[in-house]
Amino acid sequence: MSANGVRLHVAECGPTTGEPVLLLHGFPEFWWSWRHQLTALGAAGHRAVAVDLRGYCGSDRPPRGYDLWTLAGDVAGLVPALGARRATVVGAGWGGAVAWTLAALHPRVVGRLAVVSTPHPLALRRAVRRRPWSWTRTLRDVAFFQLPRLPERSLRRDRAAAAGAFLTAGAGAAWPASPEFAGVAARHAAALLTPRTSHCSLEYFRWAVRSQARPDGSRFATAIARPVEVPVLHLRGADDPWVPADVVHDSARWAPDHEVVTVPGVGHFPHQEAPRHVCEVLLRRL
Repeated sequence: MSANGVRLHVAECGPTTGEPVLLLHGFPEFWWSWRHQLTALGAAGHRAVAVDLRGYCGSDRPPRGYDLWTLAGDVAGLVPALGARRATVVGAGWGGAVAWTLAALHPRVVGRLAVVSTPHPLALRRAVRRRPWSWTRTLRDVAFFQLPRLPERSLRRDRAAAAGAFLTAGAGAAWPASPEFAGVAARHAAALLTPRTSHCSLEYFRWAVRSQARPDGSRFATAIARPVEVPVLHLRGADDPWVPADVVHDSARWAPDHEVVTVPGVGHFPHQEAPRHVCEVLLRRL
């Protein structure tokens, strides 16, 4: 499906018309990471649409456009391409950052917003600047991603074993020990091995760091500082090792109607770790 000058791969479930529920994945995920929510929402009568973001798997992987301005424009263009005026947007990880940005820059296309394990970009920036020592491991990984070529090779090494390693590092204790995990990790690894996906997925992190010292980063921060007008549902895993609860709650500074739901016993990927719980919450709130 064409939007904002690129072709985006989507997987749909449920009705083929009406207001869609757009599901935006994070790293190192792809559209399939929403498999449980896609089918549950579709079965409940929602028009569920899971998207491969720019640079991933079935979508176009152009050399540029991995800034949140452009990524939000992709999703804003996807809504009319689906024949709709607005959509409910659900995002996890980088998909959550895109969702926050979309709600600020293109509010007319967002009817309701749900994010998973993703603070508002300004809440995250504020937390890192105030307590950088609390983010040592994350900053180390992101700093490594700034290097040329080497991070891509690292992601692809051993048939992209890094995909499973990232999922394990971010998850709670139960999911990596479950019978399904090896198969899930293998699917994510195969997605990461799609030509150029390893490079394009890292470009998200590179823009996030490099923009901090450039005028476009300052303009972006100013642009998304406006309050989000729609209700925001924020799902977080109680055992998320990467995003502290106080940073999640701090997102309310930019979202007056901001509800946080904590999912017990899971980490950074509650939509995959506790899919039934997350589906029930989404169906009740959406």
